[in-house]
Amino acid sequence: MNFVLIISGLILLVLGGNWLLKSAVSLSLKLNISKVVVGMTVVSFATSAPELIVSINAALNGSSDLALGNVIGSNIANLGLVLGITLLFGSMSVEKNFYKLNWPVMLIASALLFLFLSNDTVVVRYEGLLLFSFLIVFLIYLLRTQKNIDLEDVESAVPLSGIKTTLYLVIGGLGLWGGSELLIKGATALALDFGVTERVIAVTIVSIGTSIPELAASIVAVIKKEKAISLGNLIGSNIFNILAVIGITSIITPISLKDERLLSSDIYWMLAISFIILPMVLLPKKFILNWRHGALLLVAYCTFIYMTL
Repeated sequence: MNFVLIISGLILLVLGGNWLLKSAVSLSLKLNISKVVVGMTVVSFATSAPELIVSINAALNGSSDLALGNVIGSNIANLGLVLGITLLFGSMSVEKNFYKLNWPVMLIASALLFLFLSNDTVVVRYEGLLLFSFLIVFLIYLLRTQKNIDLEDVESAVPLSGIKTTLYLVIGGLGLWGGSELLIKGATALALDFGVTERVIAVTIVSIGTSIPELAASIVAVIKKEKAISLGNLIGSNIFNILAVIGITSIITPISLKDERLLSSDIYWMLAISFIILPMVLLPKKFILNWRHGALLLVAYCTFIYMTL
């Protein structure tokens, strides 16, 4: 029954996030907001909505390890699982601004989260405000400096009717909230049933579940020989997970760490797998990732899961 709750919750989160994305993009275009702005802000926030709602709901319900574990586990899964599997299907070229901006920002965001947690095992409101402020500065910098931005998510989008936009917004919001309720209820009950902590469920089942949309989109793109999900998209997702999800959640309610292994083990895995991407991109052939890199990332991810369980 708990697995049914978790799977139902994940399905609702995926559908709710998709409906919210359609509504948000349509509303933004109706307001004549630039597609560049829509692609970099509205789309990014909407695609992070499932993780955000799950984390807020978990923290408000006293399950802060679910909130933290979801973000840390998702960041590890994005690079270890999603990127790893994608690279097994084919090579991926990497934009040269990767090591000048995206990768350093991801590392700084990860280091800030580690610093805040190691200080007193709590991400308090002013720390959440610092994280979110960093995100705003990052987005403003991108909007002012980036000229060639991939607008794949919004290039072909057209505004929906007012009724459809409102309907998607309401149904999407309800889907996200209902999905988060089911997911958290199932995950906490499953943890009790198996005698494990919420952190274990969060960094395995929950984080893999919230990474499924990226994985599915990536595999479909590779099979259709279209542009696969880029490294920039995955790193952008990791940046948003920390700066937006943890930032906004801790502004609403402080996130306190309960299971010490999130700090003594999981966050080190997140830092390590984030750091190792740089030498992979630069060696042996610059700005090309291949199946060998994918295999290494998958081995690292499987090792993480094995050690967690």
